[in-house]
Amino acid sequence: MKIICSKESLMKGMNIVLRAVPSRTTMDILKCVLLQAEDDRLRLTANDTSLGIETNIPAMISEPGSAAIEASLFSSIVRKLPDSDIVLETDENETMKISCDNVRFSIAGRGTDDFVYLPSIDVSSSIMISQYTLREMIGQVIFSISDSELNAAMSGVYMEILGDKMRMTTLDGHRISVRVSPLREEYQPVSAIIPGKAMNDISRIITGNHDDDMKISFSSNHIMFEFDETRVVLRLIDGEYFNVSSMLREENETHFRISNRILLDCLDRSTLLINENDKKPVIMTITDEVMNLKLRSAIGTMDENIPVEKEGKDIKIAFNPKLLMDALRAIDDETIDVYMVKYNYPCTIRNDEGTYSYVVLPVNFTEE
Repeated sequence: MKIICSKESLMKGMNIVLRAVPSRTTMDILKCVLLQAEDDRLRLTANDTSLGIETNIPAMISEPGSAAIEASLFSSIVRKLPDSDIVLETDENETMKISCDNVRFSIAGRGTDDFVYLPSIDVSSSIMISQYTLREMIGQVIFSISDSELNAAMSGVYMEILGDKMRMTTLDGHRISVRVSPLREEYQPVSAIIPGKAMNDISRIITGNHDDDMKISFSSNHIMFEFDETRVVLRLIDGEYFNVSSMLREENETHFRISNRILLDCLDRSTLLINENDKKPVIMTITDEVMNLKLRSAIGTMDENIPVEKEGKDIKIAFNPKLLMDALRAIDDETIDVYMVKYNYPCTIRNDEGTYSYVVLPVNFTEE
């Protein structure tokens, strides 16, 4: 194999596929990136067996061929090369020579026979969606997946195609996040539990805007994302997802409207008095026109009043402020509607259009 490509293109491609290179593995071949040169392009592929990514970059191909190279070392070398064209060449001993201006590297490669290629999936259905929309939706729910290994479903993002809408749901035992976005066409219903970490990786390599589409294809065990010159294949999480609809309460005894930014800033200030060993809740007392927030910890106290528009009963309730802040940061609306039942019932933040619902469990508190 002998090719010439720009450093910018090669580094961009490596940054995409590196997300599928495991940081720890007993299989050395999984630490490698597969380079395949043909038809005026260089295809880069990495696969940790759960997440596989391949992407294509333009290249001048003098000699087509393939090579497997340790991904971390190769990426580090490319990153530190001058900003110029790079020549990649392999010999019969699978050694790769890397040349750029006056710089020369030579590193050992591996045979490609043992490389774990991306699986070919039996597509049952596909949809088209804006890259921007998918990235935004992931960011609006990803924070409430669980990092616990006890329940695999909680570590995933539940994606549903419901006619002309896509819905994403996550939960971690303390909160639920639901976002809904319209699709440009109507599709047959399909659902999948997608590993949360991999979904976060996808959101970081998507660069498109509203007009740049991507294709999502479903099979019984995998989901595939295709956009630009990149293809991502993920193994799905087995099992049934939770019946979230039964957890989203419509009834309430207290409803109030409040400025998103004012509440977020207030909660942010309260976290200055919270340390890891003494996680005190913020206590909210909501009356007709005022919400009072108090927090007392070993560091100090905070007491603040902010305006609200309330309907229904007065209520006193306590929350972990971080859980509320995560939800507020994911909402673009200037004002939000919050619904509560009792001091020991979850609160729900949702809009009338039904495009988002965030449910947060309260915590126990004592008056001091």
